[in-house]
Amino acid sequence: MALVTWSKKYSVGVKALDDQHEALVNILNELHAASIRGKAAEVGGRLLCKLAPLADEHFAAEMRLMESINFPGLAEHRAKHSEMAGKIAEMVSSYKKGDSAVFLQLLYFVRNYESKHLQNEDQQYAQWLSEHGAR
Repeated sequence: MALVTWSKKYSVGVKALDDQHEALVNILNELHAASIRGKAAEVGGRLLCKLAPLADEHFAAEMRLMESINFPGLAEHRAKHSEMAGKIAEMVSSYKKGDSAVFLQLLYFVRNYESKHLQNEDQQYAQWLSEHGAR
C-alpha cells in the first residue's frame, strides 16, 4: 500500500512540474515500502541518489517558471528550496559516510515535502501560475 497516492490535489497545473512532483512522491512510496519490508538499507542509497538530482532539476524548473511570470513569493520559495537542497546534500554526505540512519531521515524528509511543501507551499503559486498563463 502506498503511503501517498498522487492526486489532483497536489497539482500546480503545469504538467512538467506535476510529473516531477509525482516522481518525488513515488520515491517516498518506494522507500516506505522498502522500510516496511526491512529493506530500506538495500534500496535507500539508490533512492537517495535518484532523489538528489531530481530535486535539483525540479527546484530549478520551478524557479525558472516563477521568475518568468514574476511570482511575488519567489524569494521566499527560493529560500525554502535552498533549505531542502541543503538537507538533501547532508543526507547524501551521510550516506556516503555509511550512516544507515539516513534512510529514516530521507523517509521523513520526503514525507514532510509531500505534506508541507507540495500540499501547502507549492499551492501558493499554483493560482498565480494559472492566472499568468503558465502551463
